[in-house]
Amino acid sequence: MSLYNIFDVAGSGMSAQTTRLNLVASNMANAETVSSSTGETYRARQPVFGTVLQNEMSKQGSPSQGVRVLGVVESQTPLRTEYAPQHPMANADGYIFKPNVNVVEEMANMMSASQSYKNNVEMLNTAKQLLQETLKIGQ
Repeated sequence: MSLYNIFDVAGSGMSAQTTRLNLVASNMANAETVSSSTGETYRARQPVFGTVLQNEMSKQGSPSQGVRVLGVVESQTPLRTEYAPQHPMANADGYIFKPNVNVVEEMANMMSASQSYKNNVEMLNTAKQLLQETLKIGQ
């Protein structure tokens, strides 16, 4: 792997973790929303990542690698229901529906994504320093 490919790998990782952080923010923002039916209730969303290994050779003669977001899936965990007949959003049976978002899990996802992003930034900085030192060899 060429040292230049590290920038592609780290950049794709940072992009993937940004998507993950955005989904965590969306999940947490909707964690306490209320609905009167299961069809209208927000469901937690998670990214699906996949590795990239392109068959075509890049300019340096090595394959391009990285990670990409293949899609976003909704959690199949059951929704939370509460009996609240006085609530304005209650259905005919007196129930309200809340999203299947677990705030503790989302916080853990947020910390993990943030740390992964930070690791990719550190990898970029290290690669940059190595390239700069390599250029100094000829001086």
